[in-house]
Amino acid sequence: MKRGLGFTLVEVLVVVAIVGILTAIAVPQYSQYVMRGKVTEATGALSELRLRAEKWFADNRTYVGVSATIGNATNFTYACVTAAATFTCTATGTGSMTGFVFTINETNTRATTITGHTGWNNSTTCWITKKGMTC
Repeated sequence: MKRGLGFTLVEVLVVVAIVGILTAIAVPQYSQYVMRGKVTEATGALSELRLRAEKWFADNRTYVGVSATIGNATNFTYACVTAAATFTCTATGTGSMTGFVFTINETNTRATTITGHTGWNNSTTCWITKKGMTC
């Protein structure tokens, strides 16, 4: 008896099941990887804003007037609240990063508030940069 060429239905279903399982594992991991990459925009920009504020203070003896403008900001909006001797700069998530808020102030105190994202923690002492991280 001559065997036919090709795959049996069972073989095709096994391959489809394996691909489905791999996809179910890989897609959430990739999504978290992409989210962590977007967090670096906020932490990098806030570090830049802090340096800019300290330079402004060294030149002017006040934080009043520090600019919160960040070029190429795509996932966060930035704002700095300033007074003569204090400042607090904030990065607030937009789009897929909605719910992420990072802050820094003149004493280099960093804080993270995350709402609406399961498994992400909040902190009053550091920036949380990945799911499950604590300070």
